Amino acid sequence: MEKKKIIKGCLCAVFCEILFGLSYLFTKHATTSVSPLTLLSWRFLVAFLVINLCVATGVVKVRLRGKRLLPLFWIAIFQPVIYFAGETAGINLTTASESGAVLSIIPAATLMAGALILREKPTKLQVTGVCVTMAGVMVCVLSKGMEASFNPTGYLMLLMAVVSYSLYSVFSERAVSFSSAEKTYVMIAFGAIAFTAAALAQSLRTGTLPEFLSAPFANPSLLAAVLYQGIGCSIMAFLLYNLAIAYIGTNRSASFVGISTVVSILAGVVFLKERFSVLQAAGTFFVIGGVYLANLTRGSERPQLNEKETKKAE
Repeated sequence: MEKKKIIKGCLCAVFCEILFGLSYLFTKHATTSVSPLTLLSWRFLVAFLVINLCVATGVVKVRLRGKRLLPLFWIAIFQPVIYFAGETAGINLTTASESGAVLSIIPAATLMAGALILREKPTKLQVTGVCVTMAGVMVCVLSKGMEASFNPTGYLMLLMAVVSYSLYSVFSERAVSFSSAEKTYVMIAFGAIAFTAAALAQSLRTGTLPEFLSAPFANPSLLAAVLYQGIGCSIMAFLLYNLAIAYIGTNRSASFVGISTVVSILAGVVFLKERFSVLQAAGTFFVIGGVYLANLTRGSERPQLNEKETKKAE
């Protein structure tokens, strides 16, 4: 039974990162015509509409009445609100290589957060695997050249995104009284409210409210990006990652984060005919090898699965 849960958790984490990695194909050209806030707003509005349809038809079960909702509040604040605010601002203020390098430390930060907050000491294999994966992601990112912006604000925003992602992971594991679907539902609701309010304020300030309201309907590539990110990333990927945390815990789930970088590179090579360099191949090898190491188990290092949480997830 434990082995089945580990396999389920690993598969959830892998498919989650594949979905995130493929979003590169949809957003590469879409964001050139609209602001990041507009894309985030429409993404979460679509996700909120679709997940409510799923709840209404019984496809997704959400029962929040009578429960203490504060744990869900913290989960949703850290991811997506603070994370995407930090990531979006950080990417805009720094170079692509800098933002990629900083965000690559998310798995290591998550291991530290798990050790400090959950008192879950990572195994030697997990630490080694995460370090190898992080090195692989950095090689992939820096293979296209290193440019420096020397923007302290940008670095701080990226670090804020890293910290918020790691805190989301540990708070999700602690919220054992909620199912993965309930966590995902509240995350999407908070994202829709926060980013739509910010996008409306931005469009009112710049006098572009009509353009904001009609954006996805006037731009087919933006509509495709909104639909994919809303349904594929905000609903399916978030749900899969919350399930992965329920099945295999924060430490092991975090070890899969680098796979999205590999998928985005391979998607660019296959579908956009981008060049695949030797350094990218080496980085890909390190990422996959690191994930494999982080998920090996020895008899004395076998993880203790949270039975209550996995039952809720199922």
